[in-house]
Amino acid sequence: MTESTEVVKINKWDGAAAKNAIDDAIREVFTGDLKCKESFALIDGRLFLCALAVGVALYALLWDYLYPFPQSRLVLIICVSSYFILMGILTLYTTFKEKGIFVVAKEKVGNNNRVWEASSYVKKHDDKYSLVVVMREAGGAGGGGAVPRGFCQQVVRDLHRCQRRRRAERRPRRDH
Repeated sequence: MTESTEVVKINKWDGAAAKNAIDDAIREVFTGDLKCKESFALIDGRLFLCALAVGVALYALLWDYLYPFPQSRLVLIICVSSYFILMGILTLYTTFKEKGIFVVAKEKVGNNNRVWEASSYVKKHDDKYSLVVVMREAGGAGGGGAVPRGFCQQVVRDLHRCQRRRRAERRPRRDH
């Protein structure tokens, strides 16, 4: 692994800036250190919906310019309704499909493909950063998902070791 010497300076009281800086660092770990290929399919879906909505709005603008209001009433009603529906679909897409995912990285391990998804959130008026990393492994030809037991054991052991170390640091020492 390569260590980056670049230091990102942020205001420590700006929670959004801190979250975005940590998200960027995690993205760098996946794409740089772990040599995964970033997938932009989620962002492309959102971009497609936005471009479609802008296209509908531009069509309504052009139609209203060529045929002023009384003539363009029906087209404007259809375009405004379509725009409203597209914005609803975009809201559902970002809420249920993206779910705050900021990086999707693909890793090829032998003839298996691993897909890593990282999402994070910070609750309002809270300073706790929460990171969720999901790994899906699919076989080459079978396409079925599998949970690698060794990987899970290693992650759980690392988390357990880290938690024990934290508790030991917090515990006050009683020297009599």
